[in-house]
Amino acid sequence: MAIDILTSASFVPASEILSQTVEAILETVYATNNVLIKKDSFKELSTYLERIVPVLKELNKNYSSNSKSLNNVIEILYREIKAAKQLTLECSTKSKVYLLMNSRGIVRRLENATTEISRALSLLPLTSLELSSSIVAEIGNLCESMQQAEFKSAVAEEEILQKIETGIQERNADRSYANNLLVLIAEAVGIPTERSTLKREFEDFKNEIENVRLRKDKAEAIQMDQIIALLGRADAASSPKEKEIKYFTKRKSLGSQPLEPLQSFYCPITRDVMEDPVETSSGQTFERGAIEKWFTEGNNLCPLTMTPLDTSILRPNKTLRQSIEEWKDRNTMITIASIKPNLSSEDEEEVLHCLGQLKDLCERRDLHREWVILENYIPVLIQLLGGKNRDIRNRVLVLLYILTKDSDDAKDRVAKVDNAIEFIVRSLGRRIDERRLAVTLLLELSKYDLLRDSIGKVQGCILLLVTMANGDDNQAARDAEEILENLSFSDQNIIQMARANYFKHLLQRLSAGPEDAKLIMATTVAEMELTDHNKVVLLEGGVLDPLLHCVSHAGIPMKSIAVKALRNLSSVPKNGLQMIKKGAARPLLDLLLLRLSSPALREQVAATIMHLAESTISQESSEMSVSLLESDEDIFMLFSLINLTGPEVQQYILRIFQALCLSPSATHIKTKLAQCSAIQVLVQLCERDVENVRPNAVKLFCCLVYDGDEATILEHVNQKCLETLLGIIQSSNDEEEVASAVGIISGLPENAQITQWLVDAGAIPIIFNFLGKGRHTDSHRSQLVENAVGAICRFTSPTNLEWQKRAAEAGVIPVLVHLLDSGTTITKNHAATSLSRFSSSSVKLSRPIPKRKGFWCLSAPPETGCPVHGGICSIESSFCLVEADAVRPLVRVLEETGPGVCEASLDALLTLIEAERLQSGSKVLAEANAITPMIKFLSSPSLRLQEKALHALERIFRLPEFKQKYGPSAQMPLVDLTQRGNSSMKSLSARILAHLNVLHDQSSYF
Repeated sequence: MAIDILTSASFVPASEILSQTVEAILETVYATNNVLIKKDSFKELSTYLERIVPVLKELNKNYSSNSKSLNNVIEILYREIKAAKQLTLECSTKSKVYLLMNSRGIVRRLENATTEISRALSLLPLTSLELSSSIVAEIGNLCESMQQAEFKSAVAEEEILQKIETGIQERNADRSYANNLLVLIAEAVGIPTERSTLKREFEDFKNEIENVRLRKDKAEAIQMDQIIALLGRADAASSPKEKEIKYFTKRKSLGSQPLEPLQSFYCPITRDVMEDPVETSSGQTFERGAIEKWFTEGNNLCPLTMTPLDTSILRPNKTLRQSIEEWKDRNTMITIASIKPNLSSEDEEEVLHCLGQLKDLCERRDLHREWVILENYIPVLIQLLGGKNRDIRNRVLVLLYILTKDSDDAKDRVAKVDNAIEFIVRSLGRRIDERRLAVTLLLELSKYDLLRDSIGKVQGCILLLVTMANGDDNQAARDAEEILENLSFSDQNIIQMARANYFKHLLQRLSAGPEDAKLIMATTVAEMELTDHNKVVLLEGGVLDPLLHCVSHAGIPMKSIAVKALRNLSSVPKNGLQMIKKGAARPLLDLLLLRLSSPALREQVAATIMHLAESTISQESSEMSVSLLESDEDIFMLFSLINLTGPEVQQYILRIFQALCLSPSATHIKTKLAQCSAIQVLVQLCERDVENVRPNAVKLFCCLVYDGDEATILEHVNQKCLETLLGIIQSSNDEEEVASAVGIISGLPENAQITQWLVDAGAIPIIFNFLGKGRHTDSHRSQLVENAVGAICRFTSPTNLEWQKRAAEAGVIPVLVHLLDSGTTITKNHAATSLSRFSSSSVKLSRPIPKRKGFWCLSAPPETGCPVHGGICSIESSFCLVEADAVRPLVRVLEETGPGVCEASLDALLTLIEAERLQSGSKVLAEANAITPMIKFLSSPSLRLQEKALHALERIFRLPEFKQKYGPSAQMPLVDLTQRGNSSMKSLSARILAHLNVLHDQSSYF
């Protein structure tokens, strides 16, 4: 395809199309951040596209305007990039469900786009282009990588698509099948499974199908209609009201009397209505099972015509089967509607018979249960629970359970019936068989949010449940426990549970009960999905001591469950601090250090200790700090486990130390980690691509590098380590890991060898890529930009012009200027520092203005020199702050409250008045209103700011025009400094006041 276009492409300047292609790539890369499906695949595509940009920039420098072959290749590349962009935008805007249904097609299009782009790159006439060897090698590597790229549908997506295909083929009309399928789809595309959300997504999906019809894609429209028919059976696909209208419209059109089956419905062999009619080679239809049995008995003649049959031919008679199903459905609808009045009969046997009929129908098909619900049987059934006949009540409880199981519609109808829960709760206090049925029904109802509070509010309900949980009926006790767990989501219910001594019941069973009772209770605490409030209530209720006792003295199964319970409770920081104060860390650490423990148990212990460590971060500064690790030996032993355990435990130990490095004990922890060669261990872990371990090793490394010993860092951070970090930055999908890897580079000592290694590895464009990606609402993105600007700062050292030029050519300076207005305080500080370093080199890089030759009247007008440096300046060649429009943004930063960022900005501005540039630079500063903030700094609480402002003003006020304009406003702060400043500031202030004619030159202040 690419070659065809190559031969027919029109002649267009390559530079133009190159610019458009780069722009399309950047737009596509940005759009990949918003895709709703196949995020990893689009991230991979984005990585390839980002690698193409430097190639195109290099081409733009070396292209020949007369190279038709190059123009053709660029046109092909531009077209393929646009196709990739279109796919990306489609996957960012269309319905998530629709995209999932088309995931196989999306994968094919991704593969095709990647392949075609790589083919276009391979067509570049490399031999005729003066490209660097590194760019040529990169093109080769890029083409090879893209040709080998494989995109696959996720396993979950394939399973869903397979279930859909099976459901369509088998004409599955089961509501629960559709419900489960819709939930699987929701989980796969990352949307909540609440009914309202599912309904909205389903409606969006149907709207996409209308767009398909408008595109006149008949094959896809037919396929999507089949999917809609299948998913349309789900509860969330339509509102209860819509289902009710649809049902009654159909039911009222059927009449009131069942119809007899047509003669063609009967199997000639069995004389029964057929379930699975099949047609033989003679054209006669039989029940599949009956005719197959006829064949297995040795018969090969048609039972009706006695003609020879081909026994291998049995064709499903789909038309007849559908007619039989419609006849059955019609009669079942009429039957269900006709039973309802009979439930009001005073004849109890008649009522029992009708309940039995309903039970049989409901157990037969999910669709029948839906019709019973739509016929509004639930209020009638609940009223029957108020009767005296125990058998009727039992059958009603069974029927209500069948109807409400996995049906939010049915549960919602129960919630709307007055006193429904009261009727069911009464059965908890009756005979054992009725009590069991009632608790089973309540368990199902307790899974529905709207009913949880209702259950807890019924007087005596929770007390009855707690009593049952203490009873000897094991099944009923387990059901009661599970109901109480479900009810614990409500704080109001927790209060009722506490009044009913539920927590006392838990503690008694944990402390003094038999081993199996302890196991059950610990499991309850471990598995309960408690709110944070309820976890605090449990811990304050005394559950910690018996659990710790189990950790120290119980057998392995009980120990494991107790640790899991502690892990659940410790996830709340308030609980974590209390657990540390009450000595929970010691038995957990001992258990972790005990190598006889199972890997699964050690993982649970490590996760619990991690929660405790994270709780120490939240301590108030006014509190006496709580320390997790009591001794240096604990620190050394715990860190040493990293090399002695598997990745499941390693990741938690790394996260423990990450948390401790953010706690009040951070300084001590970092010192001790330095003593046990932590940097060396972390460098090794960073180089091993182990899931969950490497990201956490990178994050801890970042915590340590800023305060680490320079000699130790230089000993272990070599060229390979730096290349590993850059690889992580380019490939990782974990934004926090990427931010930390960039943070390591930012925090490394400004050693010339390290910086040169980074430059050689292409670090500048890699890191620069992240400078514009910050979002104030995203802490990781903001951190990433802060670290990226800090890392870029090392390449701006004025001692190495080559590094500065590379950074400037990458486009760093305009972005730094932009960040002065949009970045965080730390970002602004780094940006100002870098601009200051760039500016210090400007004076020697500014080119002299060429002298005019010949007759002045005939020559071109002279070039205008830089108002500060006097020569010809530009952003990329001389790093000029004036050319970069950086002066006013730097002045705006002087209004910041942080002294550090103000100092960095002031340093940058003062580079404009160094040496002989005092007059011209002061004029530029005055025009940007920079002198007034300097005068304010004379009263700053920061001594460094005072001193820098003082030295600057001493020079500026040597110029009469500025002395006259700004001197009066500076007099009082200067007088104050002569009285309150240190000795050097007193003297310098007095000297300035002398300039201003306020003090005599012979004043004692000198």
